[in-house]
Amino acid sequence: MKRILKSLLCAIALILGTFAVIAQGTTVQNGQGIQVERWIKTQFGKGKTPPFSFIYGGRPSSEVLRQCQYSLTRMTSTEENQICYLATYTDNKTGLKVECEIKGWTDYGAVEWVLRFENTGSKITPAISQVQTADITFVHPTHVPKVYYAEGSNAERTDFAPREKMLKVGDTMNMEPRGGRSSDSAFPFFNIQTASNEGVMVAVGWTGTWQSQIISTSSQRLWLKAGLKHLDAGLLPGERIRTASICLLFWQGSDRMVGHNLFRRYMLAHHTRKIDNKPVTYPIFGGFDWGDPEPCNEYTCLTTEYAIAMVQRTTMFGLDPEAYWLDAGWYTDASDYASGKNWYNTAGNWTTDPERFPDGFKTLSDYIHKKANAKLMVWFEPERVYKGTKWEREHPEWMLSAGGNNSLLNIGNPDACRWLCKTIGDFMEKNGIDYYRQDFNIAPERIWLANDTEGRKGITEVKHIMGLYDFWDYLLNRFPRVLIDNCASGGRRIDYETMLRSAPMWRTDYNYGEPVGYQCHTYGLEFYLSQHATGSYHVDPFDSRSSLGSAGGFNWPLTIPGESFPDMLLTLQEFRDVRPYYNEDFYPLSGIGDLTGDDIWLAYQLHRPSDNTGYIIAFRRAESKDQTYNVRLSGLIPTATYSVYNKDNGETKEYTGQQLANGLTLTLDKPRTSLLLKYEKK
Repeated sequence: MKRILKSLLCAIALILGTFAVIAQGTTVQNGQGIQVERWIKTQFGKGKTPPFSFIYGGRPSSEVLRQCQYSLTRMTSTEENQICYLATYTDNKTGLKVECEIKGWTDYGAVEWVLRFENTGSKITPAISQVQTADITFVHPTHVPKVYYAEGSNAERTDFAPREKMLKVGDTMNMEPRGGRSSDSAFPFFNIQTASNEGVMVAVGWTGTWQSQIISTSSQRLWLKAGLKHLDAGLLPGERIRTASICLLFWQGSDRMVGHNLFRRYMLAHHTRKIDNKPVTYPIFGGFDWGDPEPCNEYTCLTTEYAIAMVQRTTMFGLDPEAYWLDAGWYTDASDYASGKNWYNTAGNWTTDPERFPDGFKTLSDYIHKKANAKLMVWFEPERVYKGTKWEREHPEWMLSAGGNNSLLNIGNPDACRWLCKTIGDFMEKNGIDYYRQDFNIAPERIWLANDTEGRKGITEVKHIMGLYDFWDYLLNRFPRVLIDNCASGGRRIDYETMLRSAPMWRTDYNYGEPVGYQCHTYGLEFYLSQHATGSYHVDPFDSRSSLGSAGGFNWPLTIPGESFPDMLLTLQEFRDVRPYYNEDFYPLSGIGDLTGDDIWLAYQLHRPSDNTGYIIAFRRAESKDQTYNVRLSGLIPTATYSVYNKDNGETKEYTGQQLANGLTLTLDKPRTSLLLKYEKK
């Protein structure tokens, strides 16, 4: 591992010298720690045009900042291998203060920064618009750059599908999400490869409407811009806002997967929820037999007694999940079918149904903690408030609407945000809730824009996203061991900021349990992130292996025909065996073309460099006519010997690392079957 890390650091050292930012003409040398710090000092140095931009009162920031009072202060670092600076620009004439908080990580060659604007004067400032947290031009060897990116969530098989675009001179690539949720139809993580052996990973942190442009301005220059779409507002006296964050991770290696795997490891090491100073492992979930007979929906028919009975039944058979997941429909009026009520149109009644849960969740959570040795996670959707519900009646002054039955709770209002923090926090504490699941089943962009006032376009969105971060940070601070599951109609709020605080345990609302789609979603997301999950509906290996990941939920009715609880136990053990490898290196074995068809194979590799072990997971889909499939493995030592164990037939074969890199033939005699191979260095 030390040798691999050393080579990665050497690669980063090279890339930070050759893949230069031409705005400053930077060429940095002599040591990884010095390079990251010097990169920061050079890009944000005195008299330099920093790698961000905006328009202020009709003037470009490049002009405005030159007339500002400037300082660059080294701040106290909170982590090992971290360097922190604060760049401040103050316009004494109008009172505008611009702060850029910059962090660098010397062990990964990564830099992130976030912009904040404050009005320190007594009058409203001129308008701030076209805010680009990243506005940076890279110089690179003569080469046609490629951008590797992914689809966002659309509740389709193509969710998170890997894509590639070549940028010829003059080409522009635009990306932005749909409707105000950060990964709805677009994905704010991508990899720019400027030559055959170098590039930069880019991540955007904004849980609203971000936008990005990548422009090939010449054969050796690439212009990256990324920031907010809508902001065009003056700041009121004393007002302070933040905007998007940006992360750049520079890489150099034999192929672009070096960058992807370096970024995955960086996210785990430095940009994920930590408990006891360690990256958290999100749980294997069990449920309460999701789905009831009509007219019940979601968990609108669940009772305390039934939930406890389901926990008893699960533990009786040894199916011991690490957490139990209670989803929508537990609150007041959700089971009032005679009045046309259901889980969706009662969001805003965030009190437990007194008939079904007479003492709230305390009896249930106590039982789960003491008898099942597990945690309880409960679903909430506090931002969306349905017409006529308790919150809408009691706090109409906090409702934002653009017509229709759904309003947004205005968490950009500090009073509303503080009230939300205390209300949800007290509810969790009183009811013994360990993990918090937040959904968001509305596209907010239209409501935000409808509630902006003259000269203040985009400010409603900015304040709302700031309130969301404050709310989640409050929960994480109040409950030091809490985990947040980020849903939003299934995976539509995945970005650099949400991944710091949460992970998507239900990454898409695509056809529940359809295994081919689940294979595609895993394959696409693993290029960038290891912390995500979905559900498992059957213990047939083709189905269950389609849902493998670093976390997951099993939705197995214990009376399902054709499946026994011993099969379920074996499936859970397989999940536990493979699970740690999803936090290691990922290699796609099926390319990045159209992977959604029923007539193909799909395969990928999980490799652990520390002990040279790994897994190959492969699927022959139902209409594939090919009994064999050839794959080339990565990350192996060419001269070493590896034993490859077939989990399904018990056979073990030996190959050299070079043989496996040249090609391994996978064989499945029947369609709609799968392979799970484990390899180990001898």
